[in-house]
Amino acid sequence: MKFRRSERLIDMTHYLLDHPRQLVPLTFFAERYSSAKSSISEDLAIVKETFEQRGIGTLQTVPGAAGGVKFFVKVSKEEARPFVKELCELIAESERLLPGGYLYMTDILGNPQVVQNAGRIIASAYAETKIDVVMTIATKGIPLAYAVASQLNVPVIIVRRDSKVTEGPTVSINYVSGSTKRIQTMVLSKRSIKQESHVLIVDDFMKAGGTVMGMISMLEEFNAHVAGIAVLVEAEKTEERLVDDYLSLVKLSDVNVKEKKINVHEGNYFTK
Repeated sequence: MKFRRSERLIDMTHYLLDHPRQLVPLTFFAERYSSAKSSISEDLAIVKETFEQRGIGTLQTVPGAAGGVKFFVKVSKEEARPFVKELCELIAESERLLPGGYLYMTDILGNPQVVQNAGRIIASAYAETKIDVVMTIATKGIPLAYAVASQLNVPVIIVRRDSKVTEGPTVSINYVSGSTKRIQTMVLSKRSIKQESHVLIVDDFMKAGGTVMGMISMLEEFNAHVAGIAVLVEAEKTEERLVDDYLSLVKLSDVNVKEKKINVHEGNYFTK
C-alpha cells in the first residue's frame, strides 16, 4: 500500500509520540510506507520543525548504518509557566483546606489532563537522562508516576506500605518519617527492579523528605542509582529538609487555617 505524504506525516507523528526515547531506524519508516529514505528524511525534518515550533518535543538524529531518530518530549519553562500558574490557583482554593491543615488533592491527581501536563513537564526535565524505571510509593503518587513514565517510555515500580501475596518475595526496610519522626515500613517486590538500574523517584507531595529518603534506602538494597527526584508539590516551610537535590513544580509556602488561606507559588523547576 502506497501512502500519500499527508498520511505518512500523520502516521509517523503518531508512531513517534507513542515511542518516546526509542531509536527508530529510517529503514523502518521506509518499509512501513514503501518510500525512499530520502523522502522519509524530508518528512522527519517537517515533523521535527513542527514539534519544536509547537512545544511538543524534538527529534534527535542518530547517524550511521544502525542509526535513526529518537523523539524526546521537550517543554520549555515559558510553556510550562501558564500550567504551573493554573495549578497554583487550583491548589490555593480555600475549599481544599481540611481539618488539621491538610489539603484535599484527590481531584487534582485524578484529573487526567492535569496529571498528563505535569508528567510531560517533569519528563521533559529528565528526557535525556539515563532512566530505566520510575519509582513511586502507593497510592497518590501513582497517576503522576505513570504520566512521567509514559513520556520516558519506561516502566513504573510501586513501593507499598505492606507486602501482598501477589508481589512474590519482597525486600522490606524501615525508615523514619521526616514529618512525624515515626518509624515506618516500605516494601518492594524483588522482581520489580533489576540490579544497577537508574531510577527516577516521583511523588505527589514532599514535606521533609522522609518518604523519599526511604525510597533511596530501598534502592540501595538493589544497588540501583538515583537518576533524579521530582515532586508535584513541596512544603516550603520545614524544620529539616532531608533531601537537597530534587525538582518541584509547586511550593506550598503557608497554610492559614483560621483565615482559610493557602499560599502557593512556583516550585524550583523554574530556577534549576
